[in-house]
Amino acid sequence: MTADAAKGASPKVTVLGAGPAGIAAAYALTKGTPDRRPGGRARVEVLERAAVAGGNSTSFLIDGIWCDYGSHRFHPVADPQVLADVKALLGPDLLLQPRHGRIRLGGRWIHFPLKLQDALLKLPPAFAASLIADMALKKFRRKSAGPRSFSSVLLDGLGPTISRNFYFPYVRKLWGLDPDRLAVTLAERRVSGSSIGKILAKMMRMVPGLRGETTGRFYYPKKGFGQISGAMMAAAESQGAAFRFGADIVRIEREGNRVTAVVTREGGAEARHEADQVYSTIPLTTVIRLMDPPPPPEVIEAARAIRFRGMILVYLILGTDRFTEYDAHYFPELSIPISRMSEPKNYSSAAGPRDRTILCAELPCDPGERWWDMSDAELGRHYCDWLGGLGLPVTVPVIRTETRRIAHAYPVYDIDYQRHFETVDNWLSSLEGFLSFGRQGLFAHDNTHHAFAMAYAAAGVLTPEGGIDRAKWAEHRHEFESHRVED
Repeated sequence: MTADAAKGASPKVTVLGAGPAGIAAAYALTKGTPDRRPGGRARVEVLERAAVAGGNSTSFLIDGIWCDYGSHRFHPVADPQVLADVKALLGPDLLLQPRHGRIRLGGRWIHFPLKLQDALLKLPPAFAASLIADMALKKFRRKSAGPRSFSSVLLDGLGPTISRNFYFPYVRKLWGLDPDRLAVTLAERRVSGSSIGKILAKMMRMVPGLRGETTGRFYYPKKGFGQISGAMMAAAESQGAAFRFGADIVRIEREGNRVTAVVTREGGAEARHEADQVYSTIPLTTVIRLMDPPPPPEVIEAARAIRFRGMILVYLILGTDRFTEYDAHYFPELSIPISRMSEPKNYSSAAGPRDRTILCAELPCDPGERWWDMSDAELGRHYCDWLGGLGLPVTVPVIRTETRRIAHAYPVYDIDYQRHFETVDNWLSSLEGFLSFGRQGLFAHDNTHHAFAMAYAAAGVLTPEGGIDRAKWAEHRHEFESHRVED
């Protein structure tokens, strides 16, 4: 307990990372509640190495167009309190947009999310016949032998047609591993339709007259997805939270089983930040590396075995008002290295500038792979070639190409990840004065609304004395396991 807390002041919480989870934690911790004084639950300081907040969920301008780090949406299935707060913070700037994407299946374009009529009319006949056969013969199909994996779960549930023509090549691109080397957890959290019947049911819910107000829609701000984090950070600051940018964490100090302080380097000098609780949203592997003294050897080895998948975002700036009418294109085929392409102007229905549009390609790639060190111009030329091969030739002027690189884009759920994660997670969970959460902190392949929900839960388990209600946190951790990724 800090000296101020001992005198009766609110607990002090130091938050590591100003991505969505860190910002939401600062907001929830400082927000006044009916049973507490207006100052909220804690005095909060957020430490962020970058110059801006938002992490991979921030937005930025390219030639007057708001761009994101890939395709981002705020989904209506968010926790009701989270959704209510986001709506209140953004007001009329939060738009409810219809989803209008498409996916390549069997060499043809199909609307995505899948629509029943579109699928019936546009799926290649042989592909459709195979899907129907998979559904009809499912109860007669022999279950996969051997240890369960991503591939065995999908083959047993969805059948070979959609598994081998869509999911298997898509995950090979995203994670750089064969499906039989990926864990069951990935199928549970990443694949919402675990059978052809469930996929058909989702398609039926898209039929006009059967769908709800938000079915097939998403929330998106006028000034890019990062406007959500920006508005929440501004609200947290107005409530007393302090954000320190350019704060490079050099070590996390502990005495025995208790984390006591975080040391940063800012402007060439070190600064020590003491707190009652350290709330970490940075990669758990980075936390292990920063611990002083270091964790036990088996924890260090487990952290080294955990890895994240990187990604290059390639922004092709074109001299035209629109390239297509679609917000996103999905490419499961292995013949094209990119996994998804988005056109930012189509997310926010932006009117201008009239002479520019941007195509953002998501290229899964780790540092050291051939694409990682390629120049922007060279990546742009490859990008145009890929589109041409898909029947989307770039016939308008290419003004230039810009890129952004993310080293920790997706957690890699390989076959062995669970035991390594549990070794690291169990050790971190045993520390007093420390709580790890968020996509990076819990190695979770989740959406932004899930990160917000985790942060709200983390704020809710802080006790008035500056401790953590561990039993309540365990309940929340169990709830987090039910999170399912929304595409």
